[in-house]
Amino acid sequence: MSDLSQIVKAYDVRGTVPDQWDERVAGALGAAFAQMLDGAGAPGEAVLIGHDMRATGPALAEAFATGVRAEGRPVIEIGLASTDMVYYASGALGLPGAMFTASHNPAQYNGIKMCHAGARPVGQDSGLAEVRDRAQALLDKDEPLGAPTAPVERRELLAAYAAHLRTLVDLSDIRPLTVVVDAGNGMGGHTVPSVLGDAVLSALPLHIVPLYFELDGTFPNHEANPLDPANLVDLQRAVVAHGADIGLAFDGDADRCFVVDERGEPVSPSAITALVAARELARHPGSTVIHNLITSRAVPEIIREHGGEPVVARVGHSFIKAEMARTNAVFGGEHSAHYYFRDFWFADTGMLAAMHTLAALGEQPLPLSTLAAEYERYVASGEINSTVRDQAAKVTEVRAAYPDAEVDELDGLTLRFPDGAWLNLRASNTEPLLRLNVEAPTAERMTALRDDVLAVVRR
Repeated sequence: MSDLSQIVKAYDVRGTVPDQWDERVAGALGAAFAQMLDGAGAPGEAVLIGHDMRATGPALAEAFATGVRAEGRPVIEIGLASTDMVYYASGALGLPGAMFTASHNPAQYNGIKMCHAGARPVGQDSGLAEVRDRAQALLDKDEPLGAPTAPVERRELLAAYAAHLRTLVDLSDIRPLTVVVDAGNGMGGHTVPSVLGDAVLSALPLHIVPLYFELDGTFPNHEANPLDPANLVDLQRAVVAHGADIGLAFDGDADRCFVVDERGEPVSPSAITALVAARELARHPGSTVIHNLITSRAVPEIIREHGGEPVVARVGHSFIKAEMARTNAVFGGEHSAHYYFRDFWFADTGMLAAMHTLAALGEQPLPLSTLAAEYERYVASGEINSTVRDQAAKVTEVRAAYPDAEVDELDGLTLRFPDGAWLNLRASNTEPLLRLNVEAPTAERMTALRDDVLAVVRR
């Protein structure tokens, strides 16, 4: 008997196939998703379904579709897709959707990211817990689902998705750029050619150098997780070898984008958040911009300098999207390279962030390292994980070690110091981990504070 509490997380479904979940579970989740939508006041709407390049995706997606159709809802299959392509379809067509992906996780994993119509997130507090409980009840009955009664159709939406993105950022008048793109054998290999590559070369002054564009859910070259520096090494080398202006790395479902400058050095997601925020504020003066608690303190500084209103949110896409909708924010960014746009139904899209970065680079003559330096004001540790059995006790111990620091408990423990340094210590929702982020005005101060905190956490 499947225990769905093991695979239904705070924001999505994710687990190993077939030991944690399989087609039977996918069918129950599809039926439960349709039932949840009925209860949410959206009866009869078709459900959009896409999947990434993982070998288990098509069968799981088909089983989910069967469950949806058994509840009397039509299904629109869009086939191979990036997660932001499903968000595009949900927003443009005004329909709920489900994307089968495990994002950056290894090959044996798969999962589902669900959304309401208009790309509104389905999380624990917005339908996912109900989907879990309804699906668990269906599985516990151990009875087959009813026969599908609603139709299914197939639509190709890649070209429409690409065309929509090109209406949001005009790259036709920038200077010529050589761009190395590492798709990591993930869905960027499917979407980048349509948005930036051969299909539009006549209109865009871009020379794309592809790395690992072949769709392969076994990830034969490296994991599709650019947050791990080891997975950026090939891109960094290729940027230098080709004398490229910029490198872009996408994760497995291509909803996140990481940037490397012409020297092969990573540009922090905080700098990209500030850069894109400045561009969006130039178009929409005085707007609100959302950033999470872990982004550099340069981000709210730069938002204010460009006439915007920064609003801080907890880490996680459901919190960011909720704050964006509440404030009608024009843009939002996270330290994990998720970027959210009002022009994209408040949803996250790595491709649109990449296009903004290309535009910013190509509209001026300086190299990316010089341009990015305007947005990199402080020294950050990056996120450091420590395995800790009693997380709450360690957080209390760290807080007691700095009695004179300013305390913020919006998301974990944040301590701010008079010299501008700060730290954040957060417990993982799913693992016995504490996540530490430290930032300071100098490398020496950051290193000392980081090491002091880790000594407390790990002793």
